[in-house]
Amino acid sequence: MRHTFAAVLLALPLAAFAQTSSTSAPAGRQVRQPGLVALSPDGTSLAYTIKGKEGTELHLLPFPTVDMSKEKIVAPGDQTSCSNTTPMWSPDSKTLAYLSTCTGKDAKSTQQQIFLYTPADGKSRQLTHVTGNMDTPAWSPDGKQIAFLFVENATRHAGALDAMKPFAGVIGEDNIEIQGVYAVKTEDGNGAWLLPPTPEMYTYEFAWAPDSKTIATTGTKAPGENNWWVAKLWRVNDRHAQLILDPSKVSGAMHGLQIAVPKFSPDGKKIAFIGGLMSDFGSTGGDLWLIDARPGAQPVDVTPDLDGTVVHESFVSPTHVGFVEDKRGHTLMLDWDVEKKAAVPNSTVDLGLASLSGGLVKDAPSFSPANGGYTVWVQSGLEQAPEIWGAGSGAPKQFTHFNEGLKLRRKTISVEWVSDGAHVQGWLTFPKDFDEHKKYGIITQVHGGPSASIGARWDMGPQQLTNYFIFQPNPRGSFGQGEAFTQANRKDFGYGDLRDILTGLDKLEQDIPSIDKNREGVTGWSYGGYMTMFSVTQTPRFKAAVAGAGIANWQSYYGQNQISEWMVPFFGASVYDDPAVYAKSSPITFIKNVTTPTLVIVGDRDGECPAPQSFEFWSALKAHGVKTQLVIYPNEGHGFRDPAHIKDRAERTQKWFDENLK
Repeated sequence: MRHTFAAVLLALPLAAFAQTSSTSAPAGRQVRQPGLVALSPDGTSLAYTIKGKEGTELHLLPFPTVDMSKEKIVAPGDQTSCSNTTPMWSPDSKTLAYLSTCTGKDAKSTQQQIFLYTPADGKSRQLTHVTGNMDTPAWSPDGKQIAFLFVENATRHAGALDAMKPFAGVIGEDNIEIQGVYAVKTEDGNGAWLLPPTPEMYTYEFAWAPDSKTIATTGTKAPGENNWWVAKLWRVNDRHAQLILDPSKVSGAMHGLQIAVPKFSPDGKKIAFIGGLMSDFGSTGGDLWLIDARPGAQPVDVTPDLDGTVVHESFVSPTHVGFVEDKRGHTLMLDWDVEKKAAVPNSTVDLGLASLSGGLVKDAPSFSPANGGYTVWVQSGLEQAPEIWGAGSGAPKQFTHFNEGLKLRRKTISVEWVSDGAHVQGWLTFPKDFDEHKKYGIITQVHGGPSASIGARWDMGPQQLTNYFIFQPNPRGSFGQGEAFTQANRKDFGYGDLRDILTGLDKLEQDIPSIDKNREGVTGWSYGGYMTMFSVTQTPRFKAAVAGAGIANWQSYYGQNQISEWMVPFFGASVYDDPAVYAKSSPITFIKNVTTPTLVIVGDRDGECPAPQSFEFWSALKAHGVKTQLVIYPNEGHGFRDPAHIKDRAERTQKWFDENLK
């Protein structure tokens, strides 16, 4: 039978997915979050991770019965103080590899190593003894090696979200954190570089070819934090990299776009990848592209008219690619005929208003071709807590019941509206214990990116701010409504996207009488922080604002941040070539218009949205007599890590809105 990515959901009777025993969570308990799932290629075993008391546990279940009474815990060392993640089955289904910090040497160690677990004897053995950052390991198709992205002797995680090193000494010439592709033999753990890290080659992603000798990679020169936006596609064999695609050198729709998630076809002749306007590494979305795996080939967009966003893809045959699609709050799985540039008939599965996870990269499920095919994933929806789902025949089926009995704190609905002729989607979360006879303030929360989207998930409203409506829009620039929609705010930051947000807010006020028009707030982080700053310069309707890690002045920001390569695709030129396009979207240009009390928050070592931007905005508000406060958190990057800081940030946000939206 043809093994497909989504049509495999038509292969098994639903009775095969009946759960003989379940683990449920009584009402009042906190949600249990399944993490990653891995279905063995022979379709007989399901591995998954889940948070334990302190660490992350790796569990094993028989499949497809999913009998919880026969569950095994796979974890060396102390399960409560270390982490076991990233399960990966060998091609012959006889060995489960995973990453673990449970080495038995230091209970508090964060150094991951690869372990191999053999279900036949129930034993694990440590395969690697490396020092550095490991990421996205993958078995070779012949099962003789496991390759992974590796930063040897890393001093910090190589990524723009982490806290940057304090500036000192010679700046811009430190290339310590360079990532390459390393592989170890599964027989004895001996390793070697498949693609060594050099200042001229920083690798972001890789994928094995069917011959187990060749890999496809995305990469470019160091530093890695800055250059993902200009990464190229390479074919690597015997440590030699051949350039397959440089997006900056091609004409047409691919020119200057980002590339991600390379995958070889089963015959090794082609490489599929996602290409689009992407603002953050790991936040992947765009169209599905195909290119011959040889130098000089031209890429082909095989989904040119898709009205959603491809967020993950994988070959199921030389001519069919299965992918996950983000479409106006819905998550879809389908097979795509790359020659006909159309969906395979009867292959589309719409999971509804839900989010999908579980694979080793964002939005990826786990697939086994056995017995006609199974697909397994972690699913979360507006009214359903995260659980492991899957399907072989008929409709998707819930396998686990970890969170059965949990009570939803707040109701969330999908909302849609038209702005400038475009269809826009977002979410509205109702206040806790909502009473339609009362009036409530509303807080607009803008997501980061802008190339991203807010997807449906359990309990969408923030833990704080429970006495307000929460509006989370996906304005132009977001994923989920086609690549043209994602690119619609190029050279137009703050204008069309703000019109989309305000138009949606107008419609909510019109449709829901309980919204108090005089108590509106706005907040966001990163791009959302920028939109918060820009919004209060354009309209006085917001009576309170909290700008997290925002951008006040695109012109000064260009020289301050450590990821400046991302800006040219969005603004069309560098700030030195077209300063006007940066000035017109800068909140500081219109600072005299602000009357909204604004709290400004940032980490002192943020490389994406540096603290000087928050200083500049706060200082300008003070100079013009606007109520404001600036909070700088020490040793924090763009993504906060310290639980005490995260808690304090939430409490300050709550207090600011409560004081100013009385």
